[in-house]
Amino acid sequence: MAGKTKSVYICSECGYESAKWYGKCPGCGQWNTMNEEIVEPVKKNQPAAGSLHSDFYRSVTLADISTVEEERYHTGSSELDRVLGGGIVKGSLILISGEPGIGKSTILLQICEYLGQTLKILYVSGEESVRQIKLRAARLGVNSPNLYILTQTDIEIVIEHIKSEKPDIVMIDSIQTMDFTELNSSPGSVTQVRECTTAVMRAAKSLEIPVIIVGHVNKDGAIAGPKVLEHIVDAVLYFEGDRQMSYRILRAVKNRYGSTNEIGVFDMGDSGLQQVENPSLAMLSGRPKNVAGTCVTCVIEGSRPILAEIQGLATTSGYGTPRRMATGFDYNRMSLLLAVVEKRAGYYFSNLDAYVNVVGGLRLDEPACDLAVALSLISSLKDKPIGENSIVFGEIGLAGELRAVTRADLRINEAERLGFKKCIMPYNNLKHLNARHDGIETVGAKNVREAFLAAIN
Repeated sequence: MAGKTKSVYICSECGYESAKWYGKCPGCGQWNTMNEEIVEPVKKNQPAAGSLHSDFYRSVTLADISTVEEERYHTGSSELDRVLGGGIVKGSLILISGEPGIGKSTILLQICEYLGQTLKILYVSGEESVRQIKLRAARLGVNSPNLYILTQTDIEIVIEHIKSEKPDIVMIDSIQTMDFTELNSSPGSVTQVRECTTAVMRAAKSLEIPVIIVGHVNKDGAIAGPKVLEHIVDAVLYFEGDRQMSYRILRAVKNRYGSTNEIGVFDMGDSGLQQVENPSLAMLSGRPKNVAGTCVTCVIEGSRPILAEIQGLATTSGYGTPRRMATGFDYNRMSLLLAVVEKRAGYYFSNLDAYVNVVGGLRLDEPACDLAVALSLISSLKDKPIGENSIVFGEIGLAGELRAVTRADLRINEAERLGFKKCIMPYNNLKHLNARHDGIETVGAKNVREAFLAAIN
């Protein structure tokens, strides 16, 4: 007997399902996110006679699986290849997400120029017409003869087109515009995004064709759709950075074929996204000289060291409760550092507004940048500039001590390469350096006060 259709309420933020409507989602706590959707019985396809003996249904032993490394498709962008772990793996499903206008569609169209020299590419768009894509391609200088454009929102038609054309790479922009006509829910809903992504994943794995899909974000910055969307795909790449600024940071949130610690740095210009080969030099360009409240630190992103400028500002508060604001740095970590600096070092910020900004749109979450944040605020408080040729790094403990950080030699080498003459670090790091650094003065400090006195001298 055929099953009956029923209606359920699904949260558009987290995908929580309920038989009745709630004003506040029990799953994520968001208000007015429960939408009614019609759930129809799923028709189960029985395998045909004899198909159980095919390769698709046959299990294999671990020893029978080939250990030959699969060839990756290089994108022509070393920054993107770095984030992907060396290139695009055959049969992989990659999700690129980010704020509107940050460059998701731009980078896809740009790599088509390089990939189209040897590969057949199918670009599926549910948001733009073929003429709009042509105009954007002309602006970016893309004229590959192996680039095929398909404007379609029906995912079943898209999959049939993939099976018939057999392209080498497929790009779908975006997954929120695709829909199954059999489902009654609107495109972009939790059910549609989940089912469309699952269908694309099956096609990618069965045909060994890599698929790159674009995903939009909601108002909170998370990827729109169910959380299972991130579980289905093999890699999740996220664009960071302010649309009003030129620099874009591409970070791997998930990657089954590479590290999630690598980042790619791009510069958005009139001709699209240009990769930044030397991020440290780009981030420090235009740095003010002999100005209180600015400090340079070195963070490790994957395998590369990056120098970043941190600016701090302490000023008299006009309110009963002082304001605290952090851009590019964790707000709670900033509050903790202010408490440690007051209690252990004697620099009082309790009646002052405190602001921290990481220049260039970087998001720093490594403990090694604690000391730079603290010294930038103390420098602004005392109105004493830190030496322009000085760099600092170190983790601050709750007792006010400086804790050692990893890969100190790599950080010092990067600072020395860019012309810095003085490096202030935790004392334990200074004792255990693996190499001599004759071109830069290394100073070890045991607490925050010692580090600040060394930085201003």
